[in-house]
Amino acid sequence: MKLKILFEDKNVLVIDKPAGISVHADARTKDKDVTIADLILDYDKSLEKVGEPMIVEYEGKQIKIKRPGIVHRLDKETSGVLLIAKNQKTFLLLKDQFQNHTIKKVYKAFVYGHVSDPKASLLTGKKGVINAPIGRSPNDIRMWTAGRGARPPFRDAITEYVVLNRFSTNSTEGLNQDNKFSYVEAYPKTGRTHQIRVHMRYINHPIVSDPLYRGANDLALGMKRLALHSNSITFRLQNGELKTVESPLPADFKKVIKTYLA
Repeated sequence: MKLKILFEDKNVLVIDKPAGISVHADARTKDKDVTIADLILDYDKSLEKVGEPMIVEYEGKQIKIKRPGIVHRLDKETSGVLLIAKNQKTFLLLKDQFQNHTIKKVYKAFVYGHVSDPKASLLTGKKGVINAPIGRSPNDIRMWTAGRGARPPFRDAITEYVVLNRFSTNSTEGLNQDNKFSYVEAYPKTGRTHQIRVHMRYINHPIVSDPLYRGANDLALGMKRLALHSNSITFRLQNGELKTVESPLPADFKKVIKTYLA
């Protein structure tokens, strides 16, 4: 497997991450598991010294995990645009932009149920706003949650969204919650782990086929993986120019659109 490059200059590399591959290893990653970090080093070995490694505790040992040039991450089953720094100066510049929430990210997702149109306001226009701090799940160490039951520490989290379309699959049982879906665009204003996934579940519209947060919902729409795609990212280059890079919709998203929305 090789990197699919969407944009590159002397300072940054923007790639199109496929679903099903982790951005970097964790304590439980097996040696045979290829990660985006591995592919980055195959592409440019000099990036090994760029960025900051992650130190984790596992079975009483400290493990250093390489994250060559990686400034942010996507969940393993999320596809789409991923930003990588090619030198330390750029890494620190991008890290600062992420910490100050000046980088803009746009995601596309299919969710269960028909999402209601948000109430329009002068501040948000037609965007819905989910402003709900995220904490640890009381039931599963892998999960996070918003609202009642979340465990501290809590982290502020804001996600805006718009409803692009609502649709239903064919069913002989008529229209019900099992065959109603929405196609949404989400704009995370903060960058918490699983943020969009947790927030969509919080408003009772979890992302289709989410292995952690879909609850009693079945896999749907032919999506065998989390139906979340990082569609675009906007950031500032070293020269001050604002740059937007887009990732085209993957084949599984296109298939759902062709089947139900064409």
